[in-house]
Amino acid sequence: AKRSRLSFRVSMSSSPKAPSPPTHIVIAGSGMMGIATSYYLARDFGISSILVDPSGEVAPAASGKAGGFLARDWNDFSPVGPLARRSFDLHQEIANSLGAESIQYRRLTCAAITNTAGGVKKPGGKKLNDIEWAQSESIAGIRPLGDEQTIAQVHPRLLCNALFEETKRLAPESKLIQGKIDSAVYDNAENTPEKQFVGAKLENGETVEGDALVYACGPWTADVMTGVKYHSVVVPTKDVLTQCVFFSGNGDPEVYVRPDATAYCTGFPDNAIHVTEEPGKEEVRRDAIDRIKAAVEQSSDMSMAESLLEQACYLPSTPDGLPIMGNLDTHRYLITGHSCWGILLGPGSGECLAHTIATGKSPHVDISMFTPARFGHIELTPKSNHT
Repeated sequence: AKRSRLSFRVSMSSSPKAPSPPTHIVIAGSGMMGIATSYYLARDFGISSILVDPSGEVAPAASGKAGGFLARDWNDFSPVGPLARRSFDLHQEIANSLGAESIQYRRLTCAAITNTAGGVKKPGGKKLNDIEWAQSESIAGIRPLGDEQTIAQVHPRLLCNALFEETKRLAPESKLIQGKIDSAVYDNAENTPEKQFVGAKLENGETVEGDALVYACGPWTADVMTGVKYHSVVVPTKDVLTQCVFFSGNGDPEVYVRPDATAYCTGFPDNAIHVTEEPGKEEVRRDAIDRIKAAVEQSSDMSMAESLLEQACYLPSTPDGLPIMGNLDTHRYLITGHSCWGILLGPGSGECLAHTIATGKSPHVDISMFTPARFGHIELTPKSNHT
């Protein structure tokens, strides 16, 4: 189903007991969830991680192509509310620690603007109150959605890269390798989970040693996962703007202005599907990009003539709309399915899973509602290690 952040409502909880504390972790996937988990394993416990991704890069898919919009209280009436608030605060903590400018983190404002063909014209050509830049001749309504106390943004790719660099500094054995995980490896020929876990087998036959395995592969993680394809386009702006806008009308485009005098524009999501495209190699459809550009131009006075970046990615979704976080068994963990709130919930989710792996529980937010067990038997997607 198509969902915007304005209508998205989710919920979350904790995981089963973990065994004795591990010392090094194998993580399938190098996107927001895998990177955040490795960061908090290193920061809070000194535990190193080996991330495995077929691209060999940090954030090759949705985590590198998202808008980076952050809202403290938009999930307050959902089970994800506590996690969203915790994670919003962690974003500020990360910015303070690593440098806000280096990850393009800042506080800003947000508004919803109803824009229809029969809307209210600007009085005498003057700008309307509460609108910084999204002026139009057909505005039917304006509603503030938050200010600097509740709204922020970050550049997802810059954030993921900065977190991984800090992970390697805190736990020097941590690294990212190119490859595809085939399966978990145990110390017996049958490879049954009752035996001792020793690492992860790669597609090329190599075994990466570890004492726990995390699957953080977005829509490629397991058979219960689907992906919702979003296109986006980044365009230059005349000035540095400070108000993100959710339009209602003309297809409901969303525009996230950035501190580098650009604007990230998106909208018109596809239906959820089982994803077959490779991560980082998603097809960018010309008609989808043109539709976004036309909708933003029709809704505002923003010029869409020049595109700095045109891209597409899949947001991971689950059958019940909730993230999956927790144990598959004593040595395997899942963290995926955060949909359009993946960047917002990344630090909080990574912190929760890191503590679950290291100590058996999450002290800050109860994540038990997100347990993989709610779906019964989960079949991991063969060679699933993308994000």
